[in-house]
Amino acid sequence: MNDHHIKGVYAGSFDPLTHGHMYMIREGSKLFDELIVSIGINAAKNYTFTLEERLKLLRESVKDLDNVKIDTFENRFLIKYAEEMGCKYILRGIRNESDYEFERTMRNVNGDLNPEISTIFLMPTRQIAEVSSSFVKGLVGPQGWQTVIKSFVPKPVYKAILEKFKDA
Repeated sequence: MNDHHIKGVYAGSFDPLTHGHMYMIREGSKLFDELIVSIGINAAKNYTFTLEERLKLLRESVKDLDNVKIDTFENRFLIKYAEEMGCKYILRGIRNESDYEFERTMRNVNGDLNPEISTIFLMPTRQIAEVSSSFVKGLVGPQGWQTVIKSFVPKPVYKAILEKFKDA
């Protein structure tokens, strides 16, 4: 592989995948020759969707993006994973001030661990900036929730949420 093949990694728990994530993935697929979208597995976290479900939903939602590869990583720092995968860039989203504070710290720590890998930040549009996975899950329950969440997640994810919370 030549050195001009530029790879980036975009990681998250994607529990569930939202339009905010999809914005990042679409933009990332334009920025890099190859974008690895990787689910970080944290044994201490309780997930709504299983790893298998999240992988399936990611694959279905990005199937039109030829240069996007889906993967997982566990028990490793993202910077080390990026290194192993031959990525020169880590893609991160910033929605608000608290994201900025956190991401700035992470970027500096990562820079100490490997100055060869750069972090690229994207800021989603305001329509999707407020949409986080926990926000979407928090909308489940009240009357009419099915209609409300529809605009925040890709179609395959919407179907999966309806199925998972059919008794809500």
